[in-house]
Amino acid sequence: MTTRAAAPAPRPTRFRWVVVALLFTAIVLSYVDRQTIGLLKGPMSQELGWTNSDFANIHIGFQAAYALCYLLWGRIVDRIGARFGLALAFLLWSLAQITIGAASRVGQFMLARGALGAGESGAFPAAVKAVVEWFPQRERSFATGLFNSGSNVGAILTPLAIPAIALAWGWQTVFVVTGLVGLLWLPLWLALYRSPQQHPLVNAGELAWIEQDRANEPVASTSRPSWRSVMTRRQSWAYACGKAFSDPVFGMYLVWLPDFLAKRHHLDLQTIGWPLAAIYLMSDVGSIAGGWLSSHLLKRGASVNAARKCVLALCAACATPVVFAASVDALWLSVLIVGVAAAAHQGFSATLLTLPGDLMPRRSVGAVAGLGGLCGAGAGMAMSKYTGFVLDNQAGYLPVFLVAGSAYWVALGLIHLLSPRLQRAGEDG
Repeated sequence: MTTRAAAPAPRPTRFRWVVVALLFTAIVLSYVDRQTIGLLKGPMSQELGWTNSDFANIHIGFQAAYALCYLLWGRIVDRIGARFGLALAFLLWSLAQITIGAASRVGQFMLARGALGAGESGAFPAAVKAVVEWFPQRERSFATGLFNSGSNVGAILTPLAIPAIALAWGWQTVFVVTGLVGLLWLPLWLALYRSPQQHPLVNAGELAWIEQDRANEPVASTSRPSWRSVMTRRQSWAYACGKAFSDPVFGMYLVWLPDFLAKRHHLDLQTIGWPLAAIYLMSDVGSIAGGWLSSHLLKRGASVNAARKCVLALCAACATPVVFAASVDALWLSVLIVGVAAAAHQGFSATLLTLPGDLMPRRSVGAVAGLGGLCGAGAGMAMSKYTGFVLDNQAGYLPVFLVAGSAYWVALGLIHLLSPRLQRAGEDG
């Protein structure tokens, strides 16, 4: 009697990488909307009579709303999930971007940019939550680096596409066009995103891969985590302090680099595109490389503590020389120095964004991400005021880049002080 050979198991699907592609696209659109006003600072300042401090205050309107709402979005995403959380945030910031084109006074720009910040602050808590749902720990930093690289692609596209629109139809049209284009993403997200357990395009093989290390996580509570449980954990504050000292630096690059290149190297809307694109192309490489390196070290047997902190330290070292950019006369050497620093930031950020998933139960990930975003955006407000004050007092960009080059070491020191071994909450008493 013969027996049939068992049918081979179907090859695991790879739909989790489609999820990363959707998150990547959302972050691209977010950063196009966010960076547009910084690129147009020169012509808008001339037409509307802004000072550097006026521009700083407009950016602070964005950052204040971003900071406060980031904390709320963390809880919203934990409650309603990544699918509807990101969709709601995306709709809000796209509509806000359109309204900026109708503003004419500083106060109106602050309100409109505040609405933009309120919406965009939901992007990263939802994206981090989605990655924790869809990826095992060994792949999370690489997946995070991929979607986080969208911030750099957005920053590349902005100086290449926005000047042509502004020169042809005026700065008001830029905000309307970018807001409308972004809305094309929303129905695609709602149609394609589900949790992996409920998704019809995910087979048992991929689901087993996604859930391979779930057994090592604490048993999930059926109730939502309280703010007290989040705020009293050293792990929460390790992440929050890392965000507080690193986020303001990249925020400064996004908003003030066009002004730096214009003043230091005499560029304008017609000549600034490729230098800015080169900087953010380098930072894109840094985001993907930083996420890959951390995941690679884990696969080679390194502990989570060693893998994450080695990458953070390497990125901090690469960011430090940015201080020399303020005194370099050659345009492309300055671009190289700032580009390496921006790449280092993105590698640092991609690694840092994995910490909520490393350190906290899944039901607390959004809340911890929200706390970190609040601290990062709050510190970014101080960085904006500092930058505007320094420039209005004719001190140039040297003091600004000095802060930018040293901030990552402070961030890493606080992370290590608060979580010396990066143990998950509940494992260290």
